[in-house]
Amino acid sequence: MKKSFEADTGRVLNIVINSLYSEKEIFLRELISNSSDALDKRRFLSLTDSSLGAENSEYKISIMIDKKNKSLTISDNGIGMDEEDLIKSLGTIARSGTSEFLAELEKKASEKKDADVNLIGQFGVGFYSSFMVADNVVVISRKAGSHDCFKWSSDGTTGYEIEKLDNAEVGTTITLTVKAAAKEFLDETRLSFITKKYSDHISYPIDFSAGVGKEKKTINSASALWTRDKKDITPDQYNEFFRHIGAGYGEPFLTIHSKAEGTVSYTNLLFIPDKRPFDLFTAERNSKLKLYANRVFITDNCEDILPKWLRFVYGIIDTPDLDLNVSREMLQHNPALKRISKSLIKKVINELKKIKEKDGQKYDLFWKEFGQAFKEGIYEDADNKKNILALSKFYSSKSDDTIFLSDYLEGMHKNQEAIFYISSDTLDRAKTSPHLEGLKAKGIEVLFFVDPIDTFWLQMLPEFEEKKFTSITKGTIDLSKFDNEVKNKKKSDDNEKKAEKPDFSKLIERIKAELGENVSDVRLSNKLVDSPSCLVADEVGMDVQMERIMKMHDKDFAGAPRILELNENHEVILQLNKMPDKKKELIKDASFLLFDQAKIMEGQMPVDLGGFTRRLTQFMSGALK
Repeated sequence: MKKSFEADTGRVLNIVINSLYSEKEIFLRELISNSSDALDKRRFLSLTDSSLGAENSEYKISIMIDKKNKSLTISDNGIGMDEEDLIKSLGTIARSGTSEFLAELEKKASEKKDADVNLIGQFGVGFYSSFMVADNVVVISRKAGSHDCFKWSSDGTTGYEIEKLDNAEVGTTITLTVKAAAKEFLDETRLSFITKKYSDHISYPIDFSAGVGKEKKTINSASALWTRDKKDITPDQYNEFFRHIGAGYGEPFLTIHSKAEGTVSYTNLLFIPDKRPFDLFTAERNSKLKLYANRVFITDNCEDILPKWLRFVYGIIDTPDLDLNVSREMLQHNPALKRISKSLIKKVINELKKIKEKDGQKYDLFWKEFGQAFKEGIYEDADNKKNILALSKFYSSKSDDTIFLSDYLEGMHKNQEAIFYISSDTLDRAKTSPHLEGLKAKGIEVLFFVDPIDTFWLQMLPEFEEKKFTSITKGTIDLSKFDNEVKNKKKSDDNEKKAEKPDFSKLIERIKAELGENVSDVRLSNKLVDSPSCLVADEVGMDVQMERIMKMHDKDFAGAPRILELNENHEVILQLNKMPDKKKELIKDASFLLFDQAKIMEGQMPVDLGGFTRRLTQFMSGALK
């Protein structure tokens, strides 16, 4: 049965086949890694279904070359695949982050970067790297528990064929017809070197044979890396294991390898990558850990070990304190896992604290990649929220780089009692907000909360070191307490003139009447310096960022009217205040322009776009006469 590759699969294969790579040898690592995973799955499933392990149960991986026929065969007696599995695993790519992955892959291919193949493996489609060295690939597989066997074959360009075979052993055999330009991969010494380089840590024996009927020899150590003593493991071995588990294609940002003995015993080998994975912000927020019990694979879908806010942590947890036949439901309520989870969270936080204190630049690399996900823990983890917040960084009005809250506290004015912040959907919008003007003029630093999660964790932790977080877009802020040491270049030099300031009460009533239900009130502002107006929520109201998030989830959400604040020192407001009653229409247009301008500065559209355009055009025409 002839089938075509799906579009995304075709794009991957096109890049693999037509691009140049210096490390073609990586294909062998990917195929061995897939075999190891298949053996893990069969070994685990056979614990609860003995029939799956009854046949050919000496778990191993085999490599065989046939120089005469220019073929290389990699086989395993793992879980195997049926027809549906072959189509799903080898003919399609259907997972979160596909578009981002392909964009990155094509970008690197166009730049002729060698990391492309590693990207393929990281995304879980390392099988396709076979086509770098093969003109044709044949996969024969029989799923454990089934009597049906299937053959999948392809040249990587014109699609693939699937046909049913009469008989085969449980597991999967992949045969590559090696390209003439890749004949080095038919050399016994070369293959042995590559296998030890990339796959020595695989816990199953990898047997090598120079042909049918030839002697087989095991070429790897066949011991799980995490079971070895740290002093016996080289950095290269750690790095290769990091790549083997799909954590990345470079070197890990952080490696945590330790053993715990006591009430609960376990070994952990954890990695934080140097780059965020493609699926970091998908709705599923899947765990990246594999759970073992005495080196027997249990599951790679266990969210009970590390919380979702640490989903960027990859690795292995191995404990003797689990029954091998433990069910998914039992895992969720297992007391041993709960203790392991608590301990691991503490370890990760403590390691990040060490990096923060010893190497600020390195910590910045972590924060750039994973800070947004890490901050989710402030909202989701009641036990650790204070530690997470202390490790969190934010942009501010005084720094181009992110700062810790402890840095903010050190720079606070002596009369300052609160941590001032502004929430926004973008950093640029936060930096240009009119709400900043008065505080900046007085030298007061304001934090920029620009990640969606910031709006939520503030509800769970409203203060830091006994200093309350205060939004500058809500209620009123008393700026007079900061006057004594601050230069305010907009402040009048003539104190007598200040005492003679105009009465704006009539103008305020006029504007309030014109805007009607669009605003809850109109008042003079004490924080505007350069802008004529801004919108403010009341003390217990919802700020504009929360409204924006609510509207994303409910298009009919309207939000509450807010307060329009006016800058009494701005020329526009001063001139409007002098307008006679007969200029009623002009005052009406100006009122709506001030309101719409304030909305635009927050990143919102005017309520009446046509009316806004008409009013703006009229004012421009008047100014040009």
